[in-house]
Amino acid sequence: MNLLFIVLGLVLLILGGNWLLKSAVGFSLRLNIPKIVIGMTIVSFATSAPELIVSIKSALEGHADIALGNVIGSNIANLGLVLAITILLSTISVEKSFYKTDWPVMMISSLLLYGFIAFDGELQQYEGIILFSSLIIFLIYLLKFQKPAVVDESFEEEDLPLYKDVLFLIIGGVGLWGGSELLIDGAVGMAKTFNISERVIGITIVSIGTSIPELAASVIAVLKKEKAISLGNLIGSNIFNILAVLGITSIITPITVTDQGLLTSDIYWMLCFAILIFPLVFIPVKMKLTWKEGLILILLYGVFIFQMIT
Repeated sequence: MNLLFIVLGLVLLILGGNWLLKSAVGFSLRLNIPKIVIGMTIVSFATSAPELIVSIKSALEGHADIALGNVIGSNIANLGLVLAITILLSTISVEKSFYKTDWPVMMISSLLLYGFIAFDGELQQYEGIILFSSLIIFLIYLLKFQKPAVVDESFEEEDLPLYKDVLFLIIGGVGLWGGSELLIDGAVGMAKTFNISERVIGITIVSIGTSIPELAASVIAVLKKEKAISLGNLIGSNIFNILAVLGITSIITPITVTDQGLLTSDIYWMLCFAILIFPLVFIPVKMKLTWKEGLILILLYGVFIFQMIT
């Protein structure tokens, strides 16, 4: 039953996030908000909605390890699993914005998170405010100075009637709420049944599940050969996970770590993957990621999962 709850919860979260995204883009276009603003804010927030809802609900119900494990695990999965599979299927070119803005901001965000939780094991309300404020500053900087580099055409521009926008908003919200209920109940139940820590469930099953939309989008894009896959999208997702998801969650309720493995192992793995991407972009082929780098990432991700479950 717990596994069924987890699967149903993930399906509802993915569908709910997609419906919410359709509604958000529809309302934005109706209000004549520039595409660049939609791409950088509305789309990013909507695609991070499953992680955000799961983290807030987990933290409020006293399952902080699931909330934190979900974000740390998603960040690792985005680079070690989603990016790895994408570049195993097709070589991708890396934009200059990678070393100018994307990677430095991801590293700063990751180190900020490390600094906030490594010493006292708690993400306080004021620290959440700092994280979320950093996101606002980053978005303002991008809008002001980096417009050509961040135009995001990854959302579908559909001219839907108003009633459909409202309908997608309602069913998207209900889907996210219902999905988070089922996923957290299933995850906590599975942890108790198999005597596994909530941290392990959060960092494996929950985080991989909430990374499925990014994986599906990347693989479909490769197979259809319709558009360039952007490393920036995955790095952007990691930045949002830390600054928005954990920022907003800890503003609502402080996140206290109970399983020390999050601090002694998992966060170092997250930093390791974030740092590793930089040399891989330049060696052996400059500004390209090929199947060789994909193999390195997927093998390292396999090592990470193996040491988690043993």
